[in-house]
Amino acid sequence: MSNTTRRSDDLDAHLAEVEDGAGCTEIWETLSERRDGDAQEVDSEADPKADAE
Repeated sequence: MSNTTRRSDDLDAHLAEVEDGAGCTEIWETLSERRDGDAQEVDSEADPKADAE
């Protein structure tokens, strides 16, 4: 694999869950949901009581 291909794959990795042909709204929703999920994971790691609620 060339460096160019590797860089391109790295740049597109965050779009792996987005369906082919998705529009701006679908892409935004997918990335938003992932970001919100990541934020909740970080919050629960910082405060283990958050999972119990």
